Amino acid sequence: MTETDFSSIFDFQDLSGTFSVLDVFLSLLLAFVLTSIIGVVYQKTHRNVSYSQSFVQTLVLVGMVIAVIMLVVGSNIARAFALVGALSVIRFRNAVKETRDVGFLFLAMAVGMTTGTRFYVLAIAATVIICSVMLIMYRFDWFRADIQRQVIKVQVPADGVDDSGNSPSEAVEMILAANCTSFEMISAESVRGGALTEYSYTAQMRKTVKPQELVSALRDVNYGQKATVLTGHDQTDV
Repeated sequence: MTETDFSSIFDFQDLSGTFSVLDVFLSLLLAFVLTSIIGVVYQKTHRNVSYSQSFVQTLVLVGMVIAVIMLVVGSNIARAFALVGALSVIRFRNAVKETRDVGFLFLAMAVGMTTGTRFYVLAIAATVIICSVMLIMYRFDWFRADIQRQVIKVQVPADGVDDSGNSPSEAVEMILAANCTSFEMISAESVRGGALTEYSYTAQMRKTVKPQELVSALRDVNYGQKATVLTGHDQTDV
C-alpha cells in the first residue's frame, strides 16, 4: 500500500481545517476554568439544605460538553440539525429543586457555547460579571422577604365535637387564631381511609410563639394526631 493510500485512509484534513488542536485545548480548558468558578460561586451562595455536589459537577461537565458540541457544529448548519436530532432522544428525569439552579445551568451552557465558538473574551467577561452580581446579591441579601411564614399541617378526626361543642377543625382554627397574626387554609385531605382529615394552613406566627408550643397546643385539641409546623422565611411549601 502506497503512502497516498494511507493518507486517503487517515485523512484528517477536515478536522484540521475546521479547528486546530490549540482551539480544542483552549476551549476545553477555558470552559473548565470558568464553569469551575461558577460552581464555586454556586456553592458559596447556596442557602438551603438541598445542596447537591453532583449538580455542581454537572455544571462543569455541561460547560465542557457544550464547548465540544459547538466546536463540532462550527458554522455548519447540517451538523447543527444532526446534533439536535441526536440530542433530542435524551430525557431528563430529575426535577430542578430551586429556580436559581436553572440560572446557573444556563450560565454554564452559555460559557460552553462562547468558548466552543471561540469568543473567549466574551466568555470570561460574562462569567466575571454574572458571578460578581450573584455574590453581591448574596452578600447584601437582595430581595429578601422579611415576613416569616409557616406551613402548618394538622390531622383531626373526620367527625365529632369537643366539650365546648366545636368540631375538630373549629378547635384547630381557634388555636391558630390565638397563636398567629394571620392564617389561611390552603387544603383539606382525607387520610387513613376517611377516618382523619388533614388540613394545611399557611400562617404567620406571633413572634412570641415557638413552633413546638404551637404543635403542643394543636395536639391537645386533635386527640394526639399528627401536627406539623414547617417554618422558614421563603422556603416553606406544601
